[in-house]
Amino acid sequence: MGLVEHLRHEAAVAPESGIVAVMNHGRRQEGVIPLWAGEGDLPTPDFIRDAASNGLSNGETFYTWQAGIPELRQALANYYRRHFDVDLSVEHFYVTGSGMQSIQLAIQATAGAGDEVVYLSPAWPNFAAAAGIAGATPVPVTQDFTGNGWGFDPQKIREAITPKTKALFINTPSNPTGWTADTNTLKEILNLARHHGLWIIADEIYAHFYYGARRAPSFLDIMDPDERIIFVNSFSKNWAMTGWRVGWMTVHPSLGKTMENLIQYSTSGVAQFMQRGAVAALEHGDEFIRMQVDRAHKARDILCAKLSATGRVHLSPPAGAFYLLFGVEGITDSYRAAFDIVDEAKVGLAPGTAFGDGGAAFLRLCFARRLDQVEEAADRLADWIRKR
Repeated sequence: MGLVEHLRHEAAVAPESGIVAVMNHGRRQEGVIPLWAGEGDLPTPDFIRDAASNGLSNGETFYTWQAGIPELRQALANYYRRHFDVDLSVEHFYVTGSGMQSIQLAIQATAGAGDEVVYLSPAWPNFAAAAGIAGATPVPVTQDFTGNGWGFDPQKIREAITPKTKALFINTPSNPTGWTADTNTLKEILNLARHHGLWIIADEIYAHFYYGARRAPSFLDIMDPDERIIFVNSFSKNWAMTGWRVGWMTVHPSLGKTMENLIQYSTSGVAQFMQRGAVAALEHGDEFIRMQVDRAHKARDILCAKLSATGRVHLSPPAGAFYLLFGVEGITDSYRAAFDIVDEAKVGLAPGTAFGDGGAAFLRLCFARRLDQVEEAADRLADWIRKR
């Protein structure tokens, strides 16, 4: 009997990421255009790095506020006032060691052994895996792909709810589909949660990457102040800070002590000098966000046009986020296809099998990159598809 068999079952059976498997296969190959991970090609801007560097030079290397330094929590309040037209106090915000940790803490706070959490699939795999590790059962509600894009009937959520259900995980705009809930859909989901006494874990990380208005609709637009909603967010996408591992949670202030305790018993807080960089991102990064969204919008349109021209690709331009989840005629095993595309077309994609129910026949591409690189990747993919 191997050592792993003596581990806690939920940890031992945690799934390997299908995205990482393809990345590990292709990252050492020459000339591969890496569109597999959910990050762009831009490094963190100088004004953010300089702020963190100054904090480090000033000796900000000691234990700090577990909830986040006061300046960062105030910057978050200002950010939400500016972009979401809501007036939230600093007691609504808790700084975490990444959006992923925010998700883990939200699960720990709402669901555990014997409980169920409902989520929309295809989905970024980390949520379902984190729920399973916590002992809860992730229950997928499959979205449908049509010529008009990805969508779903809220009735499917209603049918998935059981007496064991404790939370709904709603990611909009969605990774990987780009599906973005409109206000009416958010209202239907919120009413379901209210009726059944459920928590909503709202992942609105891609709210700015919305190609229909200045930002995507949010639960903040329709909720009452004391709703059972935990918002999870990250500095990774908006400000090109994927490697920093800094995020935050937005919760009702009455949950503050609980959230601080959960942070204490996991990471005990985020390094203060890194939080200085996060303050700079919020205070001076709006133009950087606008530039990134504009570039992604153009990249989306280039990509969709070139792939559609093959006549063999099933896609709909995503309304939000910066991913294209597309199918290729004749391909049913996207895991095998992703490896072949790396080897033969020198483009790195994520297999749809990594995203759970409804994703197996699709491939995900991240288009948050330079336009010339997106064009080259699209040309390589189109050539590969035509030769099949």
